Amino acid sequence: MIENFRTRMGRGVALATVAAATVTVGATNGGPPNPPPAGSASRPAAGQGKEPRTEPRAAERRRIATSVLGRDLKFTLTAVRSQTDPLAASVRLQVFALRNGAWRESDRALIGEAGAWFWFPLTGRHAVCEFSTAGTEPAPVTVSLLVTPSIGCSPTEDFQVENGLITPT
Repeated sequence: MIENFRTRMGRGVALATVAAATVTVGATNGGPPNPPPAGSASRPAAGQGKEPRTEPRAAERRRIATSVLGRDLKFTLTAVRSQTDPLAASVRLQVFALRNGAWRESDRALIGEAGAWFWFPLTGRHAVCEFSTAGTEPAPVTVSLLVTPSIGCSPTEDFQVENGLITPT
């Protein structure tokens, strides 16, 4: 019985192999051409016909971390999605000072280079590996972000904030 099963299985594999080879040979040896897409005659080709003009979209932003020191200084890390590459992003460090009861931006700086980060790891869980601030003058700020889950965290970048202005250290 086992011998009978093996023989039938061997023939089945050989038959499947021959059928696959026949289909492949038919496709490569001048089989019927691919049919045109449905309704292609009713659509204008690229560059033909009028298309509505749209304004460029505003860059998508997502705040990924915030730190408030005392009652007058706030730091934020914001991911800004690239408008040319949907997978790329930049990270912006902003400093806000409380003036007349409202937060006013006093300075901003890029973390790394523009467009050098990946959008999805930056906006996902565990995106911020380290974000530390202190209320001393000058205020030290340390930032490390997730590059990708497989690569891990970026090297830390250190800044100082003095009189509301950011300087790399």
